[in-house]
Amino acid sequence: MIVVNPELDVHVTGRRTVATVIDSVVLSVLVRFLTWAAGSEIDQGVDGFDLTGLSTGGSLLALGLVLVYYIGFEATLGRTPGKMVAGIRVVGEDGGRPGFVSALVRTISRIVDSLLGYLVALIIVVNSKRRRRLGDMLAKTYVVRS
Repeated sequence: MIVVNPELDVHVTGRRTVATVIDSVVLSVLVRFLTWAAGSEIDQGVDGFDLTGLSTGGSLLALGLVLVYYIGFEATLGRTPGKMVAGIRVVGEDGGRPGFVSALVRTISRIVDSLLGYLVALIIVVNSKRRRRLGDMLAKTYVVRS
């Protein structure tokens, strides 16, 4: 059994929110650029961009980008650009980088965590003892102050 360092500062809910917003903006810009560069048709909504209007190829490209973004950054650095700016990082139970499998589990669980604009994740985080969202619980990871 791995014992988690009780000195890790997991009370970073506000910082997690900031990181999520930053990562969402970065991903939106990247998806917009890559779908444009790949020649995928984008349905221009009232605000000029509507992810629901991406073609199948554009949707697959967006999904691939999201997977590479979160898994790549979290498995190798333990943090996404949003987390870097917010001063937080993802760690495994041993306090080290989470690794590929944990990053994959965290990322796939975003399907549930992101429901209602990440409200599901927020409710779980503020009600869990170690401030973990579903993805953290499944991947056995923590988000801590850097």
